[in-house]
Amino acid sequence: MRANRQHGAALLTAMLTVTLVATFAAAALWQQWRSVEIEAAERSRTQMQWVLNGALDWARLILQEDGRNSQVDHLSEPWALPLQEARLSSFLAVDKSNTQDALDAFLSGQISDQQGLLNVRNLVLEGKPNPSSVLAFGRLFAMLNLPKSQLNLMVDQLLAADAASAKPTAAANASEAAAAEATAPFKPYRLEQLTWLGLPSATVSALKPYATLLPTPTPLNLNTASAEVLSAAVPDMDRARAQQWAAGRATAHFKTVADAFKAGGVRESGTGAAEAKDFSVNSRFFAVRGRLRLGDSSVQEVSLVERVSPTVKVIWRQRESVTAPLVGSLQ
Repeated sequence: MRANRQHGAALLTAMLTVTLVATFAAAALWQQWRSVEIEAAERSRTQMQWVLNGALDWARLILQEDGRNSQVDHLSEPWALPLQEARLSSFLAVDKSNTQDALDAFLSGQISDQQGLLNVRNLVLEGKPNPSSVLAFGRLFAMLNLPKSQLNLMVDQLLAADAASAKPTAAANASEAAAAEATAPFKPYRLEQLTWLGLPSATVSALKPYATLLPTPTPLNLNTASAEVLSAAVPDMDRARAQQWAAGRATAHFKTVADAFKAGGVRESGTGAAEAKDFSVNSRFFAVRGRLRLGDSSVQEVSLVERVSPTVKVIWRQRESVTAPLVGSLQ
């Protein structure tokens, strides 16, 4: 009887020992697997960062060379051609014999002229609403069936944000400035941040193909603006005339604003006429969009750059991960 009890205790001890060893082994295996996964994710992230940095530098070089060779920006220049998705795995592999084991990497991208869009920053100049820009955005809001009250709200909030960010000119104004700053909205720096001014997300999404938010007021580039933007920006310009204007521009770009006005039949004198100072045929601000697929991961990045001869500097960069694999060129 006693022998049976000893045998049972020994068996139970052996089972507990096996269980503990299996638990420790599983925990060690999980820790090792976790370390490998973290290292692989970090390596993938670093590779993506290198490639996207290189793509941005290449885009800056293209814009820099274009600025040296031409004073006019139009949609037939090399910078305006989108990069279709291209395989980069052969360049990432150090040894050609390892190409089969390397992850497939695909890059696509596009440079777009931000001065071919209506600039929200033009709505306010020197602490006052800019009448010509307010009218242009009013026509855009009407075209998109957006309520005019939202445009008025955006102008008022931009005025409040600019006033709050300005430094007080005298000590007597310090308390008033502090009170205004406490109630004023945050000053937006990107179009998506217009929601800070109280605009609905749906309105911001509707404006996105036709508007932008740049650091400074800018003229509209008549060589790169779409027909919708042209019809909104130019007084007395309906959609049909704007489409004909843009179609003719594809054959021969405009070398001067006067040439563009002449081709479009734009009125330059009289009440409500277009003002040449609001338009141009060249640009300083461009958006560089890049999209990279590396294995099962995808990342896309948008950067705003400013070309000030002879350099092209980055104003801001925004990167976001994409869960699903992306195919095709970036539009």
